[in-house]
Amino acid sequence: MPHDSHDPANPIALELFTHRFAQVVAEMGELLQRTAVSVNVKERLDFSCALLDDGGRLVVNAPHIPVHLGALGLCVRRVSESIDWHPGDVVLTNHPGFGGSHLPDVTVITPVFESPVLEPAVLEPVVLERVAEGKSEVVGFVANRAHHAEIGGTRPGSMPPDASCLAEEGVVLPPTFLARQGVFDWPAIASALAGALYPSRSIEENLADLAAAVAANRRGETALLELASRYGAETVRQFMRELSSRAARGARRALAKIGCGRYAAEERLDDGSPIKVSIEIGEDRTVIDFSGSSGVHPGNLNATPGIVRSAVLYVLRLLIDEPLPLNEGLLEEVELIIPTGMLNPEFPEDPSRAPAVVGGNVETSQRIVDTLLKALRVSACSQGTMNNVVFGNESFAYYETIGGGAGAGPGFEGASGVHTHMTNTAITDPEILEQRYPVRLERFAIRRGSGGAGDSGGLGGWRGGDGLMRELVFLEPLTVSILSQHRKEGPYGVAGGADGKPGRQWIERAAGGRQALSSVDGCEVAPGDRLVVKTPGGGGWGSA
Repeated sequence: MPHDSHDPANPIALELFTHRFAQVVAEMGELLQRTAVSVNVKERLDFSCALLDDGGRLVVNAPHIPVHLGALGLCVRRVSESIDWHPGDVVLTNHPGFGGSHLPDVTVITPVFESPVLEPAVLEPVVLERVAEGKSEVVGFVANRAHHAEIGGTRPGSMPPDASCLAEEGVVLPPTFLARQGVFDWPAIASALAGALYPSRSIEENLADLAAAVAANRRGETALLELASRYGAETVRQFMRELSSRAARGARRALAKIGCGRYAAEERLDDGSPIKVSIEIGEDRTVIDFSGSSGVHPGNLNATPGIVRSAVLYVLRLLIDEPLPLNEGLLEEVELIIPTGMLNPEFPEDPSRAPAVVGGNVETSQRIVDTLLKALRVSACSQGTMNNVVFGNESFAYYETIGGGAGAGPGFEGASGVHTHMTNTAITDPEILEQRYPVRLERFAIRRGSGGAGDSGGLGGWRGGDGLMRELVFLEPLTVSILSQHRKEGPYGVAGGADGKPGRQWIERAAGGRQALSSVDGCEVAPGDRLVVKTPGGGGWGSA
């Protein structure tokens, strides 16, 4: 007898529900992009949308930003510890201590109840009965996280290279109600954005993008409730649980192929701060231990447990040769040990005493992935950085990340000029860039020969991808910030493959002379000054 089409044990039914869940978040992402105002969201697509189960565990994602997605579950759970949810609530936060990543990334969370502020006609009869009895239950959560190019701080763009505490990076938003039971309080959010020690320079744009984020969540809420009305809320929950179990089984099989044992590696940031990992794969449990990694970073390269979880979740997903979303079930049989330090700093309530984190999200996250892949020998190192470029003044800020070379692997060459691993953004079209900002794009090209060669012994191998070259000429006085890595050592090759070339960046002054810029740096520029960025190439893979 065939399985019931609503039975989670039926693989066809599970596949159909997986696609239904994915459609929910895809629609959220499309609406967020269409309704946002900022270049950062509308053009660069620097946002992520996710569906989570009733316990706040990540179920499915749209193909957005890995560093966002793996942290959203932890964020929803941390916020839920301090929030008593009701239908119609909307909460936002960017606080690293509540599962946030860095302050520009603002998360908007909406619980999806069986009795939302929707027409009763879309609700199943059993739900209407529970609503009448005052017993409405959470079906799941929808959430999105979008990067605001400006949210305060000591420098335009909210990514100050010299920040030493959280307050210097911008407006800190602990879990804050944007709406309580359907009643919105936009003035309170505007006041928070304006009232910090270093307030936002673009409050109207912040509010416009937050309105788009709310609309996206509303679309996700409606879509999830349509599924619950059609198939039953408990059936939806069951398929969420089964998808998590499927992800756990996939991770178990992938780790079993690698084999039981201990795998370890160490990588260092450009300033020498170590990231160490030990991976103990056992029959029933895998322990991933980051003991020995750097203590709390004095600058802005501190990460959070949410970022570390994102990196681990992403790497586990790479190991699985089947179409699975970034589901937190991948971590069901994995124990993470993250000692206090650069990867798990403490966050006092006072932002002026809390560590800076803006580079931890974009740069340290990439280096964590590099370290995990090095331990497992999955591929050579990719560019290992997002090459963050920020410029602006007191009236605007612009932010972009630049692609580079991907690492080669056993049987494939690395791609050239692409974003790799924890980032998945686009780059602003030249026409839009030059129309909206006082800058001219002079050059954007492949950095030929920057990828690491294959086996140097003449036995063949696979070459790493090439990086990029990007040159911007500024048309008025501006402040420029750079956050990057792999400027001292190139991305590693594996099995005899050569390292990729490290990145470089400098300012060519219109008045004459060249000013070199280090990995994490900033400066003032005058009209006619030129920023030149050469991004790293990926490492090569030898024939061994």
